[in-house]
Amino acid sequence: MIPYYARFNKVLTIMSLSTDDVKKVARLARLAMSETEVEAAHSQLSGIFDLIAEMQAVDTTGIEPMSHAQNVTQRLREDMVTEGNQRELFQSVAPQVEAGLYLVPQVIE
Repeated sequence: MIPYYARFNKVLTIMSLSTDDVKKVARLARLAMSETEVEAAHSQLSGIFDLIAEMQAVDTTGIEPMSHAQNVTQRLREDMVTEGNQRELFQSVAPQVEAGLYLVPQVIE
């Protein structure tokens, strides 16, 4: 079964990943994997899940979530038009235009 991490009453439940799970995911992803590749993927995924379990074990009570590691803000500039409207020029070279819209061939019936 694919690992599932959940906190219920401060208990961390971790299900292990088997090589059969790796084979199943590979089949669903349409990946052809040899036994050596399955074992390598199993080892790498298990390492990732162990790291996730280690991070889940950290007590984060009282720590406010943040969107960035540093307290930075986006510099904003005035929203000004810097280029003129060239719609008529662009539509003058289009193969077909109707009511200000570009007409294209139908591709889906």
